[in-house]
Amino acid sequence: MTRFRQVLAVPGMTPLLGISLLARTAITADAMALTMYVVVALDMSYAAAGAVVAALTAGVALGGPLLGRMIDRRGLRTVLLATVVPQLVFWLTVPVLPYVILLGASFAAGLLMVPIQSVTRQAIAAMTTAGQRRAAFALESVAGELSYMVGPAVVILCAATASPGVVAWGVGAAIVVGGAGIALLNPPLRAGDEVDGEAAGRPRRREWLGARMVAVLTMGFGVAMLLSGVDLAIVATLREAGQVSWAAVVIAVLGVSSVVGGLVYGALPRPMPTWLLLSLLGLVTIPAGLAHDWPWLCMAVIGAGLLTAPTLSTVSDAVSRLTPAGVRGEATGLQSSAASAGFALGSPVVGVAIDASVPAGGFAAAGLAGLLAALTGYLLSRRAPAAAPSPSSSSQALEPCDAVAPTRIRRFVGSSPTPGEGCGLQGR
Repeated sequence: MTRFRQVLAVPGMTPLLGISLLARTAITADAMALTMYVVVALDMSYAAAGAVVAALTAGVALGGPLLGRMIDRRGLRTVLLATVVPQLVFWLTVPVLPYVILLGASFAAGLLMVPIQSVTRQAIAAMTTAGQRRAAFALESVAGELSYMVGPAVVILCAATASPGVVAWGVGAAIVVGGAGIALLNPPLRAGDEVDGEAAGRPRRREWLGARMVAVLTMGFGVAMLLSGVDLAIVATLREAGQVSWAAVVIAVLGVSSVVGGLVYGALPRPMPTWLLLSLLGLVTIPAGLAHDWPWLCMAVIGAGLLTAPTLSTVSDAVSRLTPAGVRGEATGLQSSAASAGFALGSPVVGVAIDASVPAGGFAAAGLAGLLAALTGYLLSRRAPAAAPSPSSSSQALEPCDAVAPTRIRRFVGSSPTPGEGCGLQGR
């Protein structure tokens, strides 16, 4: 755990992760809050609620790169002010909005969602050294898993004791407080040796959005699609067994396993390639469909859980290392958009597989989606030309060292040693 202690000892890192956890917990619960409001308060169908959530998700996916580009050009506090105020207005007015207006307002709210996740990743890349970065991103992934475990569950629990409108206010308040907290903290988004490099100008998109970056974004899309599909497959399996009330327990086991996996991976002496972790995640997901009741399903999802946070953290690490400092906001925005698209597409694709076969087909479809994304990422990275050295510290960390993974793969997953550490010795 020495690596984690070193990361948490970085000035500003602990409050950054704490505020980020609060805001991300609320953001992961926003879809559930809107669903409860439409279904309970407006007394409309789940399809109507799904349309509102889809509008919100579409806005988030489209807004991520735009907000990231604004951060690169205008600075963190300007963007946070431009997003916190609309969130405050939206969530305050949710309980009085007619459905049609709520549909459009949800898209606008997604478009201007406070970019907590993107900002946190940029700050981690700026505040840590190459030797600390993998452990820091592992902690960020663990925080993400905790938010997914806590956020929706708290909304459902509160909706049983309070009106859906009040629950919406609470979710909005947490998002606003989180955004304001990050603005007050004002973490650095550029490392000390990257600040001077901003004067060189913003690099053209084709200079950094090449095959390696597309490979990483594809794998980020794939892991999100897999995870979204697994959640649906769990519910479908338990519904067929007449045990749907145990779905929360199985998902909790999946989440706890991911937290453990993230902590273990962050403490390992050497990283693993993103394509390999995603391939393993896909492989262990497919046989989970063989479980037909909740105790066996709990056991079956542990393997997938242990690999979830490590896979997510390597995607974030690779994005930070492949991106010049001047466009890191746009790149992390693209990463968030890829994840949003994966989550949005995973459930429908897996749902079709379940309807056409059996619940086990859902796990197979989710696992195959992960394997396909891993293969695509691997092939894209092998076809990429050698990267030109960059003066930024993040680019310097891309030099290959691992003798196991192919050279081009090693470059985009950042499996190089830190300065002062030789090949074959302790890794990052």
